[in-house]
Amino acid sequence: MAKAGKMSEDGAERLLKRYGIPFARHIMAKTPEQAIKAAAALGYPVVMKVSSPDVIHKTETGGVVTDVRNEKEVRGFFGSIMANVKKKVPGARIDGILVQRMFQGREVIIGARRDPQFGPVIMFGLGGVFVEVMKDVSFRLLPADPKEIREMVQEIKGYPVLKGVRGQKPVSFSALEKCMLGVARLMVANKAIQEMDLNPVMIDEKQAIAVDARIITA
Repeated sequence: MAKAGKMSEDGAERLLKRYGIPFARHIMAKTPEQAIKAAAALGYPVVMKVSSPDVIHKTETGGVVTDVRNEKEVRGFFGSIMANVKKKVPGARIDGILVQRMFQGREVIIGARRDPQFGPVIMFGLGGVFVEVMKDVSFRLLPADPKEIREMVQEIKGYPVLKGVRGQKPVSFSALEKCMLGVARLMVANKAIQEMDLNPVMIDEKQAIAVDARIITA
């Protein structure tokens, strides 16, 4: 297990994949030119986000830009992300900018933490503004079986959004369940992990894929 603190994106990706949790492909870029090549290799549109062990919440520091569509935007956003992070988190160690293929779908959050009294706990809810403003989430103690995971998904108020509204197709609940069970196994097996958030996990009628991961170790 990595040393105490926030696990790197590459380390998080390797750990998640060991437990069958899909993670969006990304390429690290240390210069604007590398970022442009990465975006061309992945295909537009892309997401650009800072990679730093000292930045816990990328969005709040101006460290994320979505829907980047051409070379000019890649070059400009590379500079603005760097400037934002250096201003908001002075002295932050910056490994580079992660360029990631952009995925469409409905956003959910899968989280977990190690409670000092109850042990590992898993959390689920709709992602983005829903989890931050509406607090529409459900919890279960771990270990949890597939039936408990399905109940977690169904009991949030936003469940109809996942089933499909106004002509939308329902998401792949089997893919979502696989991700959540993977997180459950990961937390039970890796006692050094104190908390983790997969936010967002993008889910459509075919797949569920984590596009950002925050894993904190003891």
